[in-house]
Amino acid sequence: MDGKGRAIDNVMIERLWRTVKYEEVYLKEYVTGADCYQGLGEYLNYYGHQRRHQSLDRKTPWEVYRPSRSKKTNSSI
Repeated sequence: MDGKGRAIDNVMIERLWRTVKYEEVYLKEYVTGADCYQGLGEYLNYYGHQRRHQSLDRKTPWEVYRPSRSKKTNSSI
């Protein structure tokens, strides 16, 4: 962690993993690695497509970051 600002460069991903642990991992008891893999996949899909985020004005990341791309695709058809 050398250089100016390096300690906070990954603060966004650290916050994501904190949320994943507290809302998914710590609440479930996975029996196998495959169960964990499937559960995390389902949670990350929920996190991006259904979970509303306060910092995004109560919208999902999908609503915020994908509409322009979807509109371009739909208008070019």
